[in-house]
Amino acid sequence: MSQSNGIRNLAVIAHVDHGKTTLLDAMLQQSGVFEAHQAVDERVMDSMDQEKERGITILSKTTALEYKGTRINVVDTPGHADFGGEVERVLRMVDATLLLVDANEGPMPQTRFVLSKALELGLPAIVVINKIDRDGARPDWALNEVFDLFCALGASDEQLDFGTVYASAKSGYAMHEVTDEPANLDPLFETIMERVPEPEADPDAPLQAQISILDYDSYLGPIGIGRIYKGTIKRGDKVVATRPGGIERPFRITNLMGFLGLKRVDQEEAYAGDIIALAGGPDITVGDTICAHDHIEAMEAIEVDPPTITMLFRSNDSPFAGQEGQFVTSRHLRNRLIRERDHNVSLVIAETDNPEIYEVSGRGVLHLGVFIETLRREGYELQVGPPEVIFRDNEAGEKEEPYEKVTIQVPEEYSGTVIENLSQRGGRMEDMGLMDDGTNRLEFTVPSRGMIGFRTIVLTLSRGTAVVASLFSHYGPFLGPFQRRKHGALIVQESCETVGYALNNLQERGTLFLSPGVKVYAGQLLGLNAKENDLIVNPGKKKQLTNMRASGSDDSVRLTPPLDLSLEQCLELIT
Repeated sequence: MSQSNGIRNLAVIAHVDHGKTTLLDAMLQQSGVFEAHQAVDERVMDSMDQEKERGITILSKTTALEYKGTRINVVDTPGHADFGGEVERVLRMVDATLLLVDANEGPMPQTRFVLSKALELGLPAIVVINKIDRDGARPDWALNEVFDLFCALGASDEQLDFGTVYASAKSGYAMHEVTDEPANLDPLFETIMERVPEPEADPDAPLQAQISILDYDSYLGPIGIGRIYKGTIKRGDKVVATRPGGIERPFRITNLMGFLGLKRVDQEEAYAGDIIALAGGPDITVGDTICAHDHIEAMEAIEVDPPTITMLFRSNDSPFAGQEGQFVTSRHLRNRLIRERDHNVSLVIAETDNPEIYEVSGRGVLHLGVFIETLRREGYELQVGPPEVIFRDNEAGEKEEPYEKVTIQVPEEYSGTVIENLSQRGGRMEDMGLMDDGTNRLEFTVPSRGMIGFRTIVLTLSRGTAVVASLFSHYGPFLGPFQRRKHGALIVQESCETVGYALNNLQERGTLFLSPGVKVYAGQLLGLNAKENDLIVNPGKKKQLTNMRASGSDDSVRLTPPLDLSLEQCLELIT
């Protein structure tokens, strides 16, 4: 195998909110890919509306920059565990990883997950201790924790000899040593050039590339993004898409593109070791191997961890059906789910005995919630059932359920109530430590079904101060039933429009979700009852008008603001 000169391929991995996308912003700015007068938004790699609104990366994206004549292909990966399938498939495209760790928080559950996947593939790592300019930063402690994590994950001697950089992505500087004078990101670029190996590739061998990311263009059609492992590819080439045990599908490459900054750049040819985007295959999908038409050899399939949460999807048949969406039939929903199945390898979509209902399984409630919101924004109307964990039987025929590793940072005064609530959900505390800022760091092993709805409750218990992170750990013994929610529901009696007078009386019975002037239908959830039983209520009841003035002033309506739930909180609530 020869080496491809002038190219470096690496993925940026980290726990959510540790600064991956912010660091990429700074790298792109300082590498000169933007014009001096060009206005650039913050977190430019987060291109989806939901990514900007939620402040997280959902889809893996590829960019490229140049440093002293070397092309550096960089893949931005999600930091949330629910989108781990995005991380698993793109790590196959790169030769090293850039692991970001918060200088105050240290390694978190998702850090362990993404790092373990990288180490399994034999990838070397560069560790960036980020946010060293923030109050409470403890870079030496964070670095020691990272080293311990490498050891716990079975890193090789070569992988333990990782490069280290101290940085502030927001301020746009990096340093070899924490005592150095901050200036710019040159120390990071120098470390990348030194530590990231050039891709081993043979440009003279028959073509072999693999698709890891799928995009779509209304003009070009499906666009496959992947790495060339062998050979050379040219615009107009006749190639074949295949996979192990799959059908060979010939097509002609109509467009071939590379990356530079935020743009795809048309090019006539590309060589082994590079990351490219191509169009022309009408049914190309993630995991496909692109081969020369006269030398067909499929690469090993891309494996991802199985889903742990499932929900039922069906078309909307509620009393308000057809009032918002453009696509309202089960046929529309079925076609859209099939399209999603073709490129989203971490979602599993299956038909049920009822042709109107489909079973959709994913990594977590957030994973499925993002997909549901995507469908809504595309104009689809649908109904969903409660999220449920996926059980399985072991070799002895015993029922097993998924467990998660959970890390909670919470002020010390709320630790007792958090521990009690999680214990009632089947959680087992593994570790407890006091942080420098006075908060407790709690580590639990919890059944996945115990985590459904817990994030909403823990914020209430801790007055919004708790930080929760979780990651799928393993399948273990089924713990039997336990109670997740202690409150019943306030259910609408008949279709009407909510009235302030009625809501004023009902708010004494529990927590309301709606304001006055909202149309509701019979059976709709109006709020949570303060007691354990469900209660049928009439939110449209108006005050009776009479000719007699009551003694004293009229009762004034003073409504507590309704509880505004996110989509994920609503999904957790219906369990």
